[in-house]
Amino acid sequence: MKRTLALGGVAAGLLASAAVAAPAAHAGSDHRAATLAGTNLAAKEVAAFWYGENKANLINATPYGVETKVVAKHVSKGGPSADSKPGVVPAIGDEKKSTSKSKNVNLPKTTGKVFFIGADHRPHWCTATSVQSSYHNLVATAGHCVYDTESNRATLDRWVFVPGYYQGKTPWGIYVGKTAYTHYDYDVYEDGDRDYAFVTVYNGVLPTVVEDGYGHHGRDDHHGRDDHHGRDDHHGRDDRYGRDDHRGRGHDDRTLVRQISVREFQSKNRGKDLTGNGPWAQGTSVVTKDISGREYDSRRDWYISGDGKTLYFRKEVRGRDDHHGHGQYGDRDVAGFGHGHHSPSPSPSPSASPSASPSATPSATPSASPTPTWPGHREYRYFKRTFYVKSLRGGGHGPLIVLKDVGRLGDNVGGQGLAYNQKIGSSVFVFGYPSGYHPDGNNAFSGATLKWSYGKTFAASAAAVKGEELVGVKSSFTGEGAIGSSWLLQYKSARRLGYLNGVTIGLADTDKNDRIDTSVSPYFDGETYGVYKAAAGNWSGKIV
Repeated sequence: MKRTLALGGVAAGLLASAAVAAPAAHAGSDHRAATLAGTNLAAKEVAAFWYGENKANLINATPYGVETKVVAKHVSKGGPSADSKPGVVPAIGDEKKSTSKSKNVNLPKTTGKVFFIGADHRPHWCTATSVQSSYHNLVATAGHCVYDTESNRATLDRWVFVPGYYQGKTPWGIYVGKTAYTHYDYDVYEDGDRDYAFVTVYNGVLPTVVEDGYGHHGRDDHHGRDDHHGRDDHHGRDDRYGRDDHRGRGHDDRTLVRQISVREFQSKNRGKDLTGNGPWAQGTSVVTKDISGREYDSRRDWYISGDGKTLYFRKEVRGRDDHHGHGQYGDRDVAGFGHGHHSPSPSPSPSASPSASPSATPSATPSASPTPTWPGHREYRYFKRTFYVKSLRGGGHGPLIVLKDVGRLGDNVGGQGLAYNQKIGSSVFVFGYPSGYHPDGNNAFSGATLKWSYGKTFAASAAAVKGEELVGVKSSFTGEGAIGSSWLLQYKSARRLGYLNGVTIGLADTDKNDRIDTSVSPYFDGETYGVYKAAAGNWSGKIV
């Protein structure tokens, strides 16, 4: 919620105590949660998507270009202010006060990239960081690196976090997002003052065996060194990160679930209504997700995406339960792999079974979700369905990826603490993956490696993103890749730990000289802590 308060100061000495000061009582009620991958099967498919085809989607991803450059300015009056006492949450492994000091700036292992599919249906990335939580499974980033503000279609698809990512390498694995938590004002109003998100992630996975279909084995390159993170021998030298003496022989539970086209799925399920609920042929399965009428983008009862991999269909609403998402097509309803069992009977199909061939390009005018306002008006629920099969070993069918659990995020890379209601004018390190050009054409950063900047915070605003109570810091970070960068207060270089006190949501040229000179973040206050607390106590679990 918006506030207009005078600037308030707090006493120095942030690290004098690791105790957490309780924020205002109302803070915990302001969060909203959204499912990213709600089932084990859905999470496994997401991981396989990014690891598949020799990590082509990871390698070809581009920095996210939504809401990046903003017009920001210093605020001399008003601006952000604490809404309760200042408080901190200690970093993982730093619950007891540490007095170690270092003049060198060692880059944190907690920082990495989040990858997802944007509204343009292409892979993109932002910066993010691991933070402290009860189950060591939490990631923080900018809100618009989780929520699709471009198409207003709720969350971004296939969301994963890769700490220490570098040129296709995933030294500590891929962590699939499970649930995203954001502030109500950002979810509903896209309020820039609340443009942050905390995401719970499943245990990480790595490809441990790669076969070419003829019995030849390969190893993932995560066993190599990743020098851009400094001299840390934990980069893949531990045998638990992928060495498996069984090499996958005879272990059906180690086969990969891979996505197949509508045509291929139909060939394995001849005579079945693909808009129904099975039962499906053994070794095949579907994942069905509710979507909006706007996303459905057609007036037909079903159609197939241009790439032939997704079936879109609609069902006429026939009862309250179905309308409220508790029917057979709910997001949590994922049919299991067929083993001759009987799933619930399919509802009557609105049309004949879809053709195996992709349909013609749908109408450019979307069919909005209707509400009955006159007799005879029809109301629909809309769905998209993707299809999967268990990959079989051998037979010369191309590469086979076998995923292995590598444990919890915080156990592998640690997690930053959290600081809120801190005074304006504090010094922070900013860590991120800046990319691209300054407005004058100077190509400053590639986005390939982790960079840092340092400065003191000041009150700022950016009307374009509804940001009235932001904080800024002088930084030369350019481009979309910097979005989601972590602002770390009291960063201890020797331990690579500090307190997360902001995330970059935009970049600005404040002196109008065609050079980016400022990064802006929401001010972390008691309401931020409330959203964090809503996320930090939730368990995720394994996907394999």
